Amino acid sequence: MTTIPNSPFVDVPSSTLDVISENTAGYASGPASLRLRLITLLAVLLPFLGLIAAVVLLWGIGFSWLHAALMFGMYVGTGLGITIGYHRLFTHKSFKTPRPIAAILATLGSMSVEGPLLQWVATHRRHHQHSDDHGDPHSPHIHGETITGLFKGLWHSHIGWMFKNSPRDLARYVTDLRRDVMLSAISRLFPLWVLIGLLIPTILGGLISLSWTGALLGFIWGGLVRVFFVHHITWSINSVCHIWGSRTFDVDDHSRNNVIFGILAFGEGWHNNHHAFPNSARHGLAWWQIDSSYYLVRLMGLVGLAYDIRVPSSDRILAKKRRR
Repeated sequence: MTTIPNSPFVDVPSSTLDVISENTAGYASGPASLRLRLITLLAVLLPFLGLIAAVVLLWGIGFSWLHAALMFGMYVGTGLGITIGYHRLFTHKSFKTPRPIAAILATLGSMSVEGPLLQWVATHRRHHQHSDDHGDPHSPHIHGETITGLFKGLWHSHIGWMFKNSPRDLARYVTDLRRDVMLSAISRLFPLWVLIGLLIPTILGGLISLSWTGALLGFIWGGLVRVFFVHHITWSINSVCHIWGSRTFDVDDHSRNNVIFGILAFGEGWHNNHHAFPNSARHGLAWWQIDSSYYLVRLMGLVGLAYDIRVPSSDRILAKKRRR
């Protein structure tokens, strides 16, 4: 189980807490407002509408290498910002890196449009503390094990949970990150990073093609469509990887290893491995389990951009394996 800061706010005035929760941390501690629900709805729907627009605009025209490169490049950059930055570095502290690299990873993760850094980390730490229990923000196993319950749980874990009220104590999970001025500022500036993440492929598309159409298609493919794929592949770790897949280790939840999302999500799909060793920088523990995020962390280590990389020993791995 990952180490989670859990000391309550005992030395901060309530008025200050409101500011911290809503502005610095990037989320409200009380009931979700209508404005927040609408923003969440737009974040879910706009990328999908962008995908439809891309199909309509390119129907019968084809798909150029420029648009493919913009979509793939932005997908890899922002996806790794989530897997290496938001998840393995900031949530689980599975390795350390110099401050400029940490800032870059936090910014790239923000461009994935999955929420401010502090909010994302707090939610994921709560998920580990209450995995597949009623305190889990996005478990698919809290609606019963019937067919109806399965579909309700799948919807809830994939998208529905984002429309629920945030727990009032969510901010206590990130007391360590709130003390970091740089990371708090990056979290607070989340809308700016989202805008920049959409402008980059738009500007590149326009400049490379020397046309406004190229800029529009860059925005659609490198922006909206890319966000659509990053969202649904990431959300599938919450939903699919707690329902379908194999279980290598004995853990107190329903986490599964799923080879499809192990590849598509840069190693995050080896989810049972991750729940067995949350603080490990390596999720693909077997030689054949592709873990692109870990490969990059190791490469960073070789050039001095990552250190104190945490990986479980072979003895620990063997001891925790399921007895068949």
